[in-house]
Amino acid sequence: MSKGDLQRVKASELDLKEKVVNIRRVAKVTKGGRTFGFSAIVVVGDGNGIVGHGLGKAREVTEAISKGIDDAKKNLVKVPVYKGTIPHEVRGKFGAGKVWIKPASEGTGVIAGGAMRAVLESAGVHNCLAKSLGSSNPHNVIKATINGLSTLRDAATVSNQRRVSMKRIFNG
Repeated sequence: MSKGDLQRVKASELDLKEKVVNIRRVAKVTKGGRTFGFSAIVVVGDGNGIVGHGLGKAREVTEAISKGIDDAKKNLVKVPVYKGTIPHEVRGKFGAGKVWIKPASEGTGVIAGGAMRAVLESAGVHNCLAKSLGSSNPHNVIKATINGLSTLRDAATVSNQRRVSMKRIFNG
């Protein structure tokens, strides 16, 4: 799925909550010694099907986080959430990061690793099973999770694409 296929959302009319997934101290070695900076990976979401991720880099942690939040608000996607879970099983991939996400019944909770959990909870998914199969790098895991979530289709979308009734989709 190309970047143009994702359903983009405007951040201005939403009430977004942010979660900092990872903060790293990075060093640039120069003639005068080491110059330290920080990189922050941030996930934002409204808890109702909209989620985004961003990366911010700066000399100070707070500045890096705020840059990450601004970046995340530019990368929002819409995710179909049905009764607190996802409509069907999905796999996502980005680089070496591979994820598998499966719907679960009410009361299961979000069973997922750290970076995936932040994305799923920000999107408003309350019950699902998830597994990270490839890279454990938070950048790749987050991008693979959002890639998987963006390929989800709800029943109404499927019926429109196939030009059949909703009854026919559920009854075969």
